[in-house]
Amino acid sequence: MTPPSLPDAAHLPLTVLGIESSCDDTASAVIRHAPPARPEILSSIVWGQTELHAGFGGVVPELAARAHAEKIDHAIEAALAQAGCGLNDLDAIAVTAGPGLIGGVLSGVMAARGIAAATGLPLIGVNHLAGHALTPRLTGDTAFPYLMLLVSGGHCQFLQVDGPEAFTRLGGTIDDAPGEAFDKVAKLLALPQPGGPEVERTALTGNPVRFALPRPLLDRPGCDMSFSGLKTAVLRTRDALMAEAGGLRAADRADLCASFQAAVADVLAEKARRALAIYLQSQPAQPVFAVAGGVAANKVLRAALEQMATQAGARFDAPPLALCTDNAAMIAWAGIEQIRSGAPIMQDFTARPRWPLDTSAAPLLGSGKKGAKA
Repeated sequence: MTPPSLPDAAHLPLTVLGIESSCDDTASAVIRHAPPARPEILSSIVWGQTELHAGFGGVVPELAARAHAEKIDHAIEAALAQAGCGLNDLDAIAVTAGPGLIGGVLSGVMAARGIAAATGLPLIGVNHLAGHALTPRLTGDTAFPYLMLLVSGGHCQFLQVDGPEAFTRLGGTIDDAPGEAFDKVAKLLALPQPGGPEVERTALTGNPVRFALPRPLLDRPGCDMSFSGLKTAVLRTRDALMAEAGGLRAADRADLCASFQAAVADVLAEKARRALAIYLQSQPAQPVFAVAGGVAANKVLRAALEQMATQAGARFDAPPLALCTDNAAMIAWAGIEQIRSGAPIMQDFTARPRWPLDTSAAPLLGSGKKGAKA
């Protein structure tokens, strides 16, 4: 079957429905783009599952998938209603096809397939990571190429973004992603989940230099990162404090959070400086260092990265906080970017638990039957 296409895609006004369900946020959004005007986010619905998973210390894939299946249709209806659109007003549907928890990804893909089959609309399978990586072009006038730090709960990598589907990985984490480390540290310190916001909140009253926590891999060249050992150092420090005082005092917890957060900021800033030096070798006309992903909502990390970019002579670009975490507006926009690139719109994609953006790079975390992890 010939893939559907849209004529004059480079200039045609487009209205696209986005669907996102890769982890624990059920999301749908409608984006309209009529060049040369800026894209409009007509609606953005994000329904989280924090309360559902609160008692388990993390996301339970089976529960997440069931919640997505129950909510996805309602999220789509809410997004269309908020946008004042009907299905007949859409030009295409974009859905996260991976990477992510496969049950959740399948919930979104099946809903999107059903709508596409009923309406005949083109259906675009979007890489969730590409959604994050292309967000600076949704929210600002960021031109290719730019350097992106994609930093989230499950991923952390530096990408040179040369086009909607052209990504070169300059480095990444070889073990835990920062968001995963934040969640694990929160669990170690008996803080609620999701851990990232709780660690940041607790660190506000803490002393970031009280504990000399390690800055992994800073003594090695390159842009790769590691956060597993930092998490272990927090565990050992916590155990020493508890043995000394017979428990963990509030001040100790705050100081540990602040010291951990400062260590992550130092690692990200230094590795970003190295990645930026590589990117600048390509002599971009307007150097831009962008950051996206859920961890990019952390104000301390953003400040450290912005200071580094300014010192290096690059414009710092970060999406609004609401677009840092998982959302469907970025998926709809990534779909629009694919359409405008002129690439054929393939509808026979499959849901993938793993889907690296730079398929030519060696896997950072190994590979298996499900493909490269990152």
